[in-house]
Amino acid sequence: MALLHVNAENFDSEVLKSPVPVLVDFYAEWCEPCKMLGPVVEEIAGEAEGFSVAKINIDEAKELATRYKIMGVPTLLVFKNGEIAKRSTGFVNKKKILEMLQ
Repeated sequence: MALLHVNAENFDSEVLKSPVPVLVDFYAEWCEPCKMLGPVVEEIAGEAEGFSVAKINIDEAKELATRYKIMGVPTLLVFKNGEIAKRSTGFVNKKKILEMLQ
Protein backbone atom coordinates (compact mmCIF):
# COMPACT_ATOMS: atom_id res chain seq x y z
CA MET A 1 0.00 0.00 0.00
CA ALA A 2 1.29 3.46 -0.80
CA LEU A 3 2.30 6.01 1.79
CA LEU A 4 -0.36 8.73 2.01
CA HIS A 5 0.68 12.37 2.34
CA VAL A 6 -2.14 13.89 4.33
CA ASN A 7 -3.03 17.51 4.99
CA ALA A 8 -5.96 19.41 6.49
CA GLU A 9 -7.97 19.12 3.26
CA ASN A 10 -7.88 15.33 2.97
CA PHE A 11 -7.40 14.28 6.62
CA ASP A 12 -11.05 13.46 7.29
CA SER A 13 -11.48 11.34 4.15
CA GLU A 14 -8.11 9.55 4.34
CA VAL A 15 -7.85 9.03 8.11
CA LEU A 16 -11.07 9.59 10.05
CA LYS A 17 -13.36 7.92 7.50
CA SER A 18 -10.93 5.14 6.56
CA PRO A 19 -12.46 1.64 6.67
CA VAL A 20 -9.12 0.29 7.96
CA PRO A 21 -6.82 1.44 10.80
CA VAL A 22 -4.44 4.26 9.84
CA LEU A 23 -0.95 4.81 11.23
CA VAL A 24 -0.25 8.55 11.08
CA ASP A 25 3.31 9.88 11.37
CA PHE A 26 3.36 13.51 12.51
CA TYR A 27 6.82 14.78 11.55
CA ALA A 28 8.88 17.86 10.70
CA GLU A 29 11.60 18.26 8.06
CA TRP A 30 14.02 19.76 10.63
CA CYS A 31 13.58 16.91 13.13
CA GLU A 32 16.51 14.43 13.28
CA PRO A 33 14.55 11.59 14.99
CA CYS A 34 11.86 12.09 12.30
CA LYS A 35 14.51 11.56 9.62
CA MET A 36 15.52 8.31 11.33
CA LEU A 37 11.90 7.14 11.65
CA GLY A 38 10.91 8.10 8.09
CA PRO A 39 12.45 5.08 6.33
CA VAL A 40 10.91 2.73 8.92
CA VAL A 41 7.45 4.23 8.32
CA GLU A 42 7.96 4.00 4.54
CA GLU A 43 8.97 0.34 4.86
CA ILE A 44 5.85 -0.41 6.92
CA ALA A 45 3.70 1.40 4.33
CA GLY A 46 5.17 -0.78 1.60
CA GLU A 47 4.25 -3.92 3.54
CA ALA A 48 0.87 -2.68 4.82
CA GLU A 49 -1.99 -5.15 4.69
CA GLY A 50 -5.20 -4.33 6.48
CA PHE A 51 -4.13 -0.82 7.44
CA SER A 52 -2.98 2.45 5.84
CA VAL A 53 0.02 4.64 6.61
CA ALA A 54 0.00 8.44 6.37
CA LYS A 55 2.49 11.23 7.02
CA ILE A 56 1.64 14.75 8.15
CA ASN A 57 4.18 17.57 8.15
CA ILE A 58 3.32 19.56 11.29
CA ASP A 59 4.75 22.76 9.81
CA GLU A 60 2.30 22.51 6.90
CA ALA A 61 -0.67 21.30 8.98
CA LYS A 62 -0.44 23.25 12.22
CA GLU A 63 -4.20 22.96 12.84
CA LEU A 64 -3.99 19.14 12.82
CA ALA A 65 -0.98 19.18 15.13
CA THR A 66 -2.93 21.42 17.51
CA ARG A 67 -6.14 19.37 17.26
CA TYR A 68 -4.30 16.15 18.18
CA LYS A 69 -2.07 17.77 20.83
CA ILE A 70 1.21 16.97 19.11
CA MET A 71 3.76 18.25 21.64
CA GLY A 72 6.85 16.59 20.15
CA VAL A 73 7.88 14.93 16.92
CA PRO A 74 7.92 12.33 15.70
CA THR A 75 4.52 11.33 17.06
CA LEU A 76 2.73 8.26 15.76
CA LEU A 77 -1.03 7.93 16.15
CA VAL A 78 -3.08 4.90 15.20
CA PHE A 79 -6.65 5.81 14.24
CA LYS A 80 -9.39 3.17 14.29
CA ASN A 81 -12.96 4.10 13.38
CA GLY A 82 -12.06 7.79 13.45
CA GLU A 83 -10.67 7.68 17.00
CA ILE A 84 -7.11 7.59 18.37
CA ALA A 85 -6.40 4.02 19.47
CA LYS A 86 -2.65 4.31 20.20
CA ARG A 87 -0.06 7.07 20.57
CA SER A 88 3.74 7.07 20.62
CA THR A 89 6.15 10.00 20.74
CA GLY A 90 9.82 9.79 19.81
CA PHE A 91 11.74 7.25 17.77
CA VAL A 92 10.46 3.68 18.03
CA ASN A 93 11.55 0.58 16.14
CA LYS A 94 9.57 -1.28 13.51
CA LYS A 95 8.52 -4.03 15.94
CA LYS A 96 6.96 -1.49 18.35
CA ILE A 97 5.13 0.25 15.51
CA LEU A 98 3.69 -3.03 14.25
CA GLU A 99 2.60 -3.86 17.82
CA MET A 100 0.71 -0.54 17.89
CA LEU A 101 -1.26 -1.69 14.86
CA GLN A 102 -2.47 -4.94 16.42
